[in-house]
Amino acid sequence: MPNNAQIHLDNRPQGEATASNFKLVQATTPPLADGQVLVRHHYLSLDPYMRGRMNDAKSYAAPQPLGQVMQGGTAGEVAESRSPKYRVGDKVVGMGGWQEYSVVDVSQPGALRKVDTTHVPLSHYLGAVGMPGVTAWYGLVKIIEPKAGETVVVSAATGAVGSALGALAKARGCRAVGIAGGPDKCKYAVDELGFDACIDYKQHQDAASLSKALKDACPNGIDGYFENVGGMVLDAVLLRMNAFGRIAVCGMIAGYDGAPLPMAYPALILTNRLKVQGFIVSEHMEIWPEALAELGALVGSGKLRPRESVAQGLAAAPEAFLGLLKGRNFGKQLVKLI
Repeated sequence: MPNNAQIHLDNRPQGEATASNFKLVQATTPPLADGQVLVRHHYLSLDPYMRGRMNDAKSYAAPQPLGQVMQGGTAGEVAESRSPKYRVGDKVVGMGGWQEYSVVDVSQPGALRKVDTTHVPLSHYLGAVGMPGVTAWYGLVKIIEPKAGETVVVSAATGAVGSALGALAKARGCRAVGIAGGPDKCKYAVDELGFDACIDYKQHQDAASLSKALKDACPNGIDGYFENVGGMVLDAVLLRMNAFGRIAVCGMIAGYDGAPLPMAYPALILTNRLKVQGFIVSEHMEIWPEALAELGALVGSGKLRPRESVAQGLAAAPEAFLGLLKGRNFGKQLVKLI
């Protein structure tokens, strides 16, 4: 069986996460039992939710265990199979974690999924046509429930979730407005992702300034907001929400280091009769087939052109992950292993 480099969570962050929280270790893959397959990972997915799981705190999922492989999405191919459902060479996605190989029991529901790379590159199944894309789909379709002509805003607009949200909103006849960090990201959002406008939050020191920019970009107010960031950005959006607006809360990356995220204008939730709903996409597996079909069609037709930031080699994963938390990525953050 092949040697298998792995990255473990070695210790929990005290405030901001650092590279010293992780440890690169060498292991060997165990022999396969009946019903198992060996997957060689081509790509690892790095996602903001992983930061919250590094803390030993109550959340929607159990904390990442210390001394074990960092958990996360993977895309690769079957290297060996003892299951009639999978053949060597099949392209698959799963939750193999931060390691070069994983042994998967295919009887576990949702543990592994075959994918077709004829029209969609393998890496996109970890982004636009994977969990991030489905996250955008659920928040938009099931919580925001947009109508044609409405204005939908998304923070972290050029990331894996935000870029899919923009394409999905435009497909429903909405005005799509993004919030992103830096002129290059905003230009990409408008020129390549098809957003009607994009605001560079780095040009604004406070919620009042950002809210003024939102007023210019959203002359008819904001009907739906997809939240990835929190903090000042949420305050600015709340000031521009229309009555009976809907907010889908997916992430709060501004608070992932454990600092409180107070809201400046919570009374607006009442006065504007807003619906504010958090969600975890893995609790809604029933919608994945429908969402993935639409997302795959958008990518295949060129209506969604996702960008990727790709770090090379397993050892690069911690620094790439820390960069993601700082917004240094441009599009979906991946680690390429082969």
